[in-house]
Amino acid sequence: MRCLVIEDERETAQYICKGLKEAGFTVAACGNGLDGLHLASTEPWDVIILDRLLPGEVDGLAIVQTLRTLGKTTRVLILSALANVDDRVRGLQNGGDDYLTKPFVFSELLARVQALLRRSATAGDIAELRVADLCLDLRRHIATRANRPIALKPREFRLLEYLVRHQGQVVTRTMLLEGVWDFHSDPQTNVIDVQISRLRQKIDKDFSPPLLQTVRGVGYMIGGSA
Repeated sequence: MRCLVIEDERETAQYICKGLKEAGFTVAACGNGLDGLHLASTEPWDVIILDRLLPGEVDGLAIVQTLRTLGKTTRVLILSALANVDDRVRGLQNGGDDYLTKPFVFSELLARVQALLRRSATAGDIAELRVADLCLDLRRHIATRANRPIALKPREFRLLEYLVRHQGQVVTRTMLLEGVWDFHSDPQTNVIDVQISRLRQKIDKDFSPPLLQTVRGVGYMIGGSA
């Protein structure tokens, strides 16, 4: 497995790289945003560990945003000393797959990296997902309904993909937090409500019949009967 570590704190980077190599990873590291963006966008990686606060004009959020704009689906674990809920949500909404705050212990970082890799493996080689007239192109990260393109942000696409992969099933809030955000927190957080509302506006507002349903007191479902 190939891992790229983008971290400007030398001791932290060495600590991460040493542990990953001992765990069997092939690891490369760089300490600034420009080099990190170049390596992340031009070479194949199984996972990227990305410090959010980097020196210079290119920070961690800019890197992950650019990768998603380019259609790169590499799993990204964001590291940051910014630990409040708003900062964590911002990192995830901008394309991060998981968010780990500093200080951290290596065993947790490794467990989160392995969880991201399992998610990548279970995604398989399926190129397209469909439910009714909604189509998701997984390789190009393009969504269409009735052959009309739908503009989705990276997190919205990932949320829709998760729902479509579980079409006809009730998906709970906890499942969404863990499956889409890798975010183990209070399932009452409104980040899900906000994202579901935005997603519903995009995939259902101008189409019929509506596909995204709320199952009161339980969760959400797409392509089934509530």
